[in-house]
Amino acid sequence: MSEVEKSFRKFAIYGDTSASGNDMTGKNFSKMCKECGVMDGKAVTSTDIDIIFNKVKTKGARTITFAEFQQAMKELCIKRFKGKSPEDALQAMYGLIEGKEPSSMGATKATKVGGVERLTDTSKYTGSHKERFDESGKGKGLAGRQDLTDNSGYVGAYKGAGTYNQKH
Repeated sequence: MSEVEKSFRKFAIYGDTSASGNDMTGKNFSKMCKECGVMDGKAVTSTDIDIIFNKVKTKGARTITFAEFQQAMKELCIKRFKGKSPEDALQAMYGLIEGKEPSSMGATKATKVGGVERLTDTSKYTGSHKERFDESGKGKGLAGRQDLTDNSGYVGAYKGAGTYNQKH
């Protein structure tokens, strides 16, 4: 099995646990062309890749085989490497693909962006939210969430609480 066929199989099974590696979907074909440098954005665009994929696949099918993939590469290499002979262009195209495997470029990572850091800093909380945390930033639990009733007869935060009996 050639290096190009190994790369084809790796990209064919990417993202699909039930894939055998013999057929490649349009999404994976597009991903392969992007990551291997076949699509350069000028001579070969994503539209060209989709058009050629649909041209080489069997009518009604959603995937291409390795033989159909080779046919697609023959058509793409002429567009990608203008001025070279078809054989040289095809070899240059296979040179881009050989030994490559799919990378998880946009894989989700747990990162703390500046906004998250600012939102979770309890020292910047104001109002009633400030009362839910102690000085160290640790939550007070139920005591921080419930309004504990003060049955002293005074309005909350009244400075002269407990002084009535002393005056009268």
